[in-house]
Amino acid sequence: MPLPSDSVAAARPSPLAGAGPSRFGDRAWGAGISLFGGCILVTAGLILSELGGQSLLAFRKLGVLHFLFGSDWDPVQDKFGAFPFIYGTLVTSAIAILLAVPVSVGLALFLSEMGPKALRRPVAFGIEVLAAIPSVIFGLWGLFILVPWLRSFIEPGLQAVLGFLPFFQGPPIGLGYLAAGLILAIMILPTVASVTIEVLKTVPLPLKEGALALGATRWEAICMTVLPYARPGIVGAALLGLGRALGETMAVTMVIGNAPEVHASLFAPGYSLPAVIANEFAEATGAVHVSALASLGLVLFGITVILNALAQVLIRAVSQGVPRGAA
Repeated sequence: MPLPSDSVAAARPSPLAGAGPSRFGDRAWGAGISLFGGCILVTAGLILSELGGQSLLAFRKLGVLHFLFGSDWDPVQDKFGAFPFIYGTLVTSAIAILLAVPVSVGLALFLSEMGPKALRRPVAFGIEVLAAIPSVIFGLWGLFILVPWLRSFIEPGLQAVLGFLPFFQGPPIGLGYLAAGLILAIMILPTVASVTIEVLKTVPLPLKEGALALGATRWEAICMTVLPYARPGIVGAALLGLGRALGETMAVTMVIGNAPEVHASLFAPGYSLPAVIANEFAEATGAVHVSALASLGLVLFGITVILNALAQVLIRAVSQGVPRGAA
């Protein structure tokens, strides 16, 4: 009597018999990979531990709430408040994301879907060159080109059209949140565009062909099939760009104005967390001042962790209803 198919399959010797996890090579490989993964957690833990230890003095003397929400920054009198720097970091990063993501998605669609083949290679090369430019070069370009351009043309134009909004009021001096946000947008554009291009390449060709076969135009096929399928990847690309924008130091320092103040106007000068740490850490002499700067680093680390956690929630939310391969 023939055995059932399940019994036959179970009775056959596995082709990997004798080559399973018990082999030394497999165990060593698994241990090595686990070690590398653990090193990431250990490194993050050491950074957090060191920043936390250095920040204790400032938190004890100033108070956590006063430090986070205070606006005074006076190293001579040991008065420190981080809110202007937190505000400047979030505002400039938000401007960068709002400006860079639409342009990056458009460039990605141009290079992967719409653009003529003769133009794709030069545009792709330009994006690669943009990604390789050092941040100090961006800062110099912003200081000598972008800031005068903003002061003479862009900010007066925005004030004439949208001056009734508090975001576009005040004297157009060029230096400020808007200049820093524009610099960051240019700097993160290659990152967001490159990742988005790779995401768009994963869209199955039958999806686009099916939409075109049903009578959709090329643009309608992109809107109905390509963008929904690639939506989680585009969100991930934007979050990668946001991570770079939050930590950028030199270029922002050169164009933001370096004023520890909070203003609703994007034309006003401000400050960011990385910029104040870079500017003052080498000259900090008092123990409280050093501890306050370390606390700013801890705050920046915390903002990054919180945004990454929210990013995971957002990616899961936008992945609902998207095919498994896209997520």
